[in-house]
Amino acid sequence: MATATRCARCDGLERRANVRRNGGRRRVATRAASSVARNPNMAQLKAGYLFPEIARIRTAYLEKNPDAKVISLGIGDTTEPIPAAITKGMVEAAAALGTVEGYSKKGGYGPEAGQADLRKAVAERLYKGTPITFEDVFCSDGSKCDISRMLQMFGAGRKIAVQDPSYPAYVDSSVIMGHSTGFNDGVKQYQNITYMPCGAENDFFPDLSAARDAELIFFCSPNNPTGAAATREQLTQLVNQALETGSFIIYDAAYSAFVSDPNCPKTIYEIPGAEKCAIETCSFSKYAGFTGLRLGWTVFPEALKFSDGYSVRADWTRMMGTSFNGASTVAQSAGLACLSDDGMKAMEDLVNFYKENAAILKRTWEEMGYKTYGGTDAPYVWVSFDGRDSWEVFTEILEKTQIVTTPGAGFGPAGNGYVRCSAFGSRENINEAARRLKEAYSK
Repeated sequence: MATATRCARCDGLERRANVRRNGGRRRVATRAASSVARNPNMAQLKAGYLFPEIARIRTAYLEKNPDAKVISLGIGDTTEPIPAAITKGMVEAAAALGTVEGYSKKGGYGPEAGQADLRKAVAERLYKGTPITFEDVFCSDGSKCDISRMLQMFGAGRKIAVQDPSYPAYVDSSVIMGHSTGFNDGVKQYQNITYMPCGAENDFFPDLSAARDAELIFFCSPNNPTGAAATREQLTQLVNQALETGSFIIYDAAYSAFVSDPNCPKTIYEIPGAEKCAIETCSFSKYAGFTGLRLGWTVFPEALKFSDGYSVRADWTRMMGTSFNGASTVAQSAGLACLSDDGMKAMEDLVNFYKENAAILKRTWEEMGYKTYGGTDAPYVWVSFDGRDSWEVFTEILEKTQIVTTPGAGFGPAGNGYVRCSAFGSRENINEAARRLKEAYSK
């Protein structure tokens, strides 16, 4: 019986023969593509992810202007060293892993949900007075990763609602998971995703009626990028609607440590009933400078149930067991140090340092006659450019001042006309940025 299978030796002989027939020049025909079709959801995504795209533009600018002293107020990456009270715990943990006794205690694979002492410390330090217990807390490598895992757990075809503007990962991850049915170029929005405009006209809190049909509502407070912190009354509206309609809130509390207004909750679980409808995600990235160390947590209350009564927390436990092997042992020890008395004080000092940076930037823009938002309970200053194209403004600021900002349109169509300035930077760079901005933009 004839067969179409060819041996590797025959293929090699034929390739060498083709090289000889072509005068020694190697001309080997190859397939243009594999037989694997591209994920159509990936094909829906527009351009690159916002922050790598900004980094690419910054790199290209430096290649053309190698002597430029660029200051970044764009990507919200921390710049100050992790406090000594926290690194001490990290160093001790790393050293312990080099001993038989230390390794037997915390070496090898750990629990996917995180070490029990860290989970208990998170619950006791950050959720005291709420219904949250340590069993509800799941430690991980950060909120961004958990958001993608969450959407994977919920499955494709969900109805999603997001604040507009909002952190790009909410929308991009939703598109990748198949929640969008296409892109509407006319309004610059993905279809089947509800965009809830948050602007100065509504005090950056959306009309929630637009999300009544949503299954999953992404909500960030203090908001990235606008810097607006939702009040107790506003969050009560959000929770009450979710309880009424049966929606789940995915609440991003990444910047809660920056809240100083007593009327703005640091966790959604301060709102009665939130444990029945809300998942909260947070991290040590901005609390303690862990952007590179990677440690966060997500809260899945036991009271949170699917429509059939099944525990959402149980599915998340299964999800983490399948897709995650637990956060780094050293990172978790550093997290535990964060939650000690000395660590809490060190994190407070670090947050206050960045808040002072934000105050400098906010005051600079306002003294020049620009309208700003945020910068008080958040590390971001949201600057209005009276409806101008935000990518055009971003380019202009870079060329005039050698300062990188973030164009508001990158966070959603309602962000056009604004730029975001990050307060993460050394005091020297923040003061220098203020000087350059005044020189170029004073009205």
